[in-house]
Amino acid sequence: MYGFINTCLKSLVVEKYGEETWEKLRIQAGVQDTFLNFEVYKDEITMQLIDKACKMLDVPPDTVLKQFGEYFFEFCKWSGYDHMLRTLGGNLYEFIENLDALHSYLSLSYQEMNAPSFRVEKNEDGSMHLHYYSDRRGLCHIVPGIIGAAALDFFNTEISMEIVSQTEEEERTGKKEHIVFLVTQKPVFSYKKRNKFSSSPLYLADSGRQIEKQLSKEIRDKTSLVSLSLTVGKLLRGFDPAYPATLWIDTKTFCNGLPFHIVFDEELRVKQAGVSIQKIVPGLQTMGIRLDHYFSIVHPEVTFTISSVQKFINSQFVFRTRREMMPKSWKQRPMLELRGQMIWMESLQCMLYLCSPLLRTLHELEERQMHIADIAPHDVTRDLILLNQQRLAEMELSNQLERKKEELRILSKHLEEEKKKTEALLYAMLPKHVANQLKEGKRVEAGEFKECTILFSDVVTFTNICAQCEPIQIVLMLNSMYLRFDRLTTVHDVYKVETIGDAYMVVGGVPVPVSTHAERVANFALGIIIAAKEVKNPVSGNPIQIRVGIHTGPVLAGVVGEKMPRYCLFGDTVNIASRMESHGVPNKVHLSHTTYHCLKDKSFEMTERGEIEVKGKGKMHTYFLIRNRTATENEIMGNPIKESDSGLESVQSFHDARIKTIQTQFRHGSASDHSNEVC
Repeated sequence: MYGFINTCLKSLVVEKYGEETWEKLRIQAGVQDTFLNFEVYKDEITMQLIDKACKMLDVPPDTVLKQFGEYFFEFCKWSGYDHMLRTLGGNLYEFIENLDALHSYLSLSYQEMNAPSFRVEKNEDGSMHLHYYSDRRGLCHIVPGIIGAAALDFFNTEISMEIVSQTEEEERTGKKEHIVFLVTQKPVFSYKKRNKFSSSPLYLADSGRQIEKQLSKEIRDKTSLVSLSLTVGKLLRGFDPAYPATLWIDTKTFCNGLPFHIVFDEELRVKQAGVSIQKIVPGLQTMGIRLDHYFSIVHPEVTFTISSVQKFINSQFVFRTRREMMPKSWKQRPMLELRGQMIWMESLQCMLYLCSPLLRTLHELEERQMHIADIAPHDVTRDLILLNQQRLAEMELSNQLERKKEELRILSKHLEEEKKKTEALLYAMLPKHVANQLKEGKRVEAGEFKECTILFSDVVTFTNICAQCEPIQIVLMLNSMYLRFDRLTTVHDVYKVETIGDAYMVVGGVPVPVSTHAERVANFALGIIIAAKEVKNPVSGNPIQIRVGIHTGPVLAGVVGEKMPRYCLFGDTVNIASRMESHGVPNKVHLSHTTYHCLKDKSFEMTERGEIEVKGKGKMHTYFLIRNRTATENEIMGNPIKESDSGLESVQSFHDARIKTIQTQFRHGSASDHSNEVC
């Protein structure tokens, strides 16, 4: 099938059920997201989509197919085929009768189209029998959707269609599935909606009289209209064509004027043929030869018998010459196809086949070594070849544009993915709001934060380790450690400022002020002490030891530099935090007195270290952080929590685990905090 069909199916699913449903459907069916209208795709793709749609939506196939048929009719109208469809016939019978002709015309452009075939029969009671033939099994329920929508839209008629027969057509050489529908019609009467005063007491009181007057007026109008229609109809039906007593055209003129025609009898023996077709198929100059020896029927796909031809006499017939019966000069050329109509001549008991060469392009004309002059001047095939040549060029251009559009869509999708990666990398280097300002070309102003908590950590005896190891071993050790630390920044929602060598710096309360900055950094500190035990010293093979120092106070924060810009913190708070780390003890979290005051009323256990001499600061009273009384090690590390009753691991993320437990203490702590002022 052409991509036009699959595009319509996608549009239906997206419009009725949403983009997410289509995405799930196409993934289950294992098909691509978009289809090119003029590209041919395997039938299995469409069948797979329909099958998966029925299962996913839990809807019977006949309902889905009927809905698709209704939508396909509207989709064809939106796609520019509205006027073409409207002009097929003046009533539903004529519309259906000419569907094959429409498919024949479209096949000029859609050369690989394998359309179904339709044949319609009128019944005495006004109903119709619609015969549907198709190579594709199981799609017959699309037909009621399409025909029903066309009847309602074009002819203001509601129809009901029921299957009365379902067989394999023996008379046909192809189109194996033969479905017969009984079509009954019911006109639709449209009534004007009541206006906004229709329910008022005055309206209700006068409604009877108004309706009576309106009905009387409508009856008079319709009566006069019917009378006029009958008068005109009588004039039309009264027309009798005048036939001459003698046919005023000689045989030679007839065969030259209609160069492509064949007359054959009930036994398929040729009685007469046009001059151009005799020129191409010299065997036809021998009267009495059998037509089926020289031609095969391409459309409709029926057996070559007079009864089959009479049965499908309202269809366009396409004949193709048989290669074995053609002259030697045609052996390397494509076979000639003829398209035309059949007319049964009762008085002669013969069939007249009025036809023209079926040629789509000038290239096909040249392949058969034919010329425009071989076609009669009155034959519109001349114009069709030239017009279709232009049409195919436009289709090729449209197809190229579709391909470019699809390529651009894929490139745009990849670009969006790369953009997300770039933004993720940028947001890892700078705070999100700062990065967005820089992206917009704005100047990032430095900001003052009245209170935040800063942490520094470093590896004990790092210099000695570096002296005894290869550089790659140091890189691997630091990378292993920093990956663990980075994950914990996400768990405890603190901002990583920078790393210099073995030094790791984070801050809580910057760039987004929060009242629980000290608790977050304290939990982070406990986490990295545990995480460091998982990293091996490349010299001794034992777990590395780290020192951690924390201080709370005001800072100034801003972006410095244009190349490799960094979000930096400035102020004495940074210096004191660094001093807390450098004067710390291995595998201990060293706290300043300001941080201690922020944490003392929380759920942390701390011990006093006492006064120590701090370089550049003199004597300072400091403390050690021991543990969080209300959080387990798994909660501190952000590991999934095991449920005590089932023993199964929780499927919550690290962030969710932290919210369930650690933030409980934040709520207790923040109950007494009403601002970002000093604790």
